[in-house]
Amino acid sequence: MYSVVIVEDDDKIAGILRDHLQRYGYSVSIAQQLDAIKAECVEIDPDLVLLDINLPYFDGFYWCRQIRSVSTVPVIFISARTDDMNQVMAIENGGDDYITKPFHLDVVTAKIKSVLRRAYGEYALNNAHSQTAELAGLFIHPEKNELVYGSGRIELSKKEFTLFRKLSDAHDRIVSRDDLLEALWDEVDFVDDNTLSVNVNRLRKRLQELAIYDAIQTIRGQGYRLNVNWREDIR
Repeated sequence: MYSVVIVEDDDKIAGILRDHLQRYGYSVSIAQQLDAIKAECVEIDPDLVLLDINLPYFDGFYWCRQIRSVSTVPVIFISARTDDMNQVMAIENGGDDYITKPFHLDVVTAKIKSVLRRAYGEYALNNAHSQTAELAGLFIHPEKNELVYGSGRIELSKKEFTLFRKLSDAHDRIVSRDDLLEALWDEVDFVDDNTLSVNVNRLRKRLQELAIYDAIQTIRGQGYRLNVNWREDIR
């Protein structure tokens, strides 16, 4: 299930979009803090953002640049501005597509599906970063945020997978806490050490589902290290 954040100050339009997308199986949130859209997107960590241009405080172009400073999440502008210049500005400020109001809901759905395919689906498989990797018998599938070990298979959240890739890319070397914070959100202000510890412990528990124990080692005062000499649970 893909998650979508709607950034729209017209409650009626936001509600129509939410109800329609939920019927198609999307998990949908409507942004509540229109003066802190970047922080809210970091907190929700969506797969796609629907972003209006005419917003209070700052316009959608500003917020798209702010989102781009911390995330590559696909952004589709949805606006009553129909001129070519605004559509050009939307792309130049980091947008992936543009929908004009009034819109047909089927067009919205089709564009969302298309952008998600390019970002995460079949059209993303040729991306070098999406290539399957193997590490000491553990197979890593970036296109699905999936780890496979033996007969076990788990799907990680985006944050869990980002954390695992940062550790696995530097396996057997220490990764500092600051480097992990930056890898997760590219903005240290949005997360503290306690939150990082919670995410590391959550990843440890997910690895235990593959019967892999003690893989993430805490190096006191420095950070973490991934030990690829997997210790398997013996039942």
